[in-house]
Amino acid sequence: MKYYFLILIALFAAACNRHEEKADAYGNFEATEIIISAETNGKITNLSIEEGDDVRQNQLIAVIDTVQLHLKKEQLLASGVAIDAKTQNLQVQIDVLEEQRSNVLREKNRVEKLLKDSAATTKQLDDINGELEVIDKKIAATKSSISTANRGILSEKQPLAVSIKQVEDMITRSKIESPVDGTILKKYIELGEYAVPGKPLCKLADLSEMILRVYVSETGLANIKIGQKVSVAIDNGEELKHFEGTISWIADKAEFTPKIVQTKEERVNLVYAVKVNVKNDGSIKIGMPGEIHFENGDE
Repeated sequence: MKYYFLILIALFAAACNRHEEKADAYGNFEATEIIISAETNGKITNLSIEEGDDVRQNQLIAVIDTVQLHLKKEQLLASGVAIDAKTQNLQVQIDVLEEQRSNVLREKNRVEKLLKDSAATTKQLDDINGELEVIDKKIAATKSSISTANRGILSEKQPLAVSIKQVEDMITRSKIESPVDGTILKKYIELGEYAVPGKPLCKLADLSEMILRVYVSETGLANIKIGQKVSVAIDNGEELKHFEGTISWIADKAEFTPKIVQTKEERVNLVYAVKVNVKNDGSIKIGMPGEIHFENGDE
């Protein structure tokens, strides 16, 4: 019985030593949370997520009804076809005048041969040359007038093309994809509900790497630097579970100790916020308390 009592005292002393081990800083774990919102109006026709689901970057999360957008696009495309139909066929009219010019040129060649044989008069040749000049002017005038008219008609297509691109962009925005790999933390909408621009659909975060935000006193600030490896510990029942962490950010201004920080030492008035990145094996949760030990990390 005496030996059993001594063993209990030894175990109690070991436990006390472990729990009395003083950490260099305390804080809580957090993750970079992303709120995904709707960018178009419409009913949610497809929703493929539930809270706790892991999603990959560019994975389809939800689809907003695009029937009206597709109908609008078809209407705009039909308007473009109608505009094309209004344009005058320049080449057909030019071809007619060119054919007339070819006939006059053949007549001119015939008259020139007859003139050499004194079988035609100079006036006949002058009349033909005059006719050629008139046809050339008609060709130039026709090209100019039809081109001007067509430019006016085709100018209507430019804003139409812009409108089509806008509708296509809205259709693309109606298919909501995950911007990063992560876990769905909260779902704010259900299948069949109506979405409006800016309305949150879900919240996600990448939980593969957590951030432990701790607060360090001014005296401890000199012992740390960005990029430094530290030992991170969480309560794992009867013992602490340790992870390797990396200091990623140190505040440049002091602040009063936040009330959420519970330490085993007397609270100081001013502390510096420090972020430590920790690879998560699944056991670290958002909001979970943690502590770090600078002396166990590599400088």
